Amino acid sequence: MRRRDQGFENMATVLVNPAVLNDLELALMALDFRLWRVHTVETFADAPQAAFQIRRNLIEWSNGRWEIAAEWTLVWITFGESWLDGENPIPWPAHAALWDELAKYSEHVRYNLGLGGVPKLGVPREP
Repeated sequence: MRRRDQGFENMATVLVNPAVLNDLELALMALDFRLWRVHTVETFADAPQAAFQIRRNLIEWSNGRWEIAAEWTLVWITFGESWLDGENPIPWPAHAALWDELAKYSEHVRYNLGLGGVPKLGVPREP
């Protein structure tokens, strides 16, 4: 198996109520999105601490509006192959599909519209 080429990929940062995490992940997979639990990614030497800090920053940024999410799981959501077009930007229909799906879980997720970037996350590939 091989990993993706090095580089960066677009992602949404989302706080998710653990009660719906598995259901959300399955719904996103059906639309060719990938959900990554930040506390388990290999991007950081201490992923649990990084997830804690990012979650805390989001909660503080919200000025109390997201206090309910203080213990929720921090995830990154990336775009699967069907959404990608080489090095071109993520197309608007992909953005819309992601935001529309997250809106279905509005009581159980907290996020800002917009994408960030992370080093490519290690999706195993068949040779």
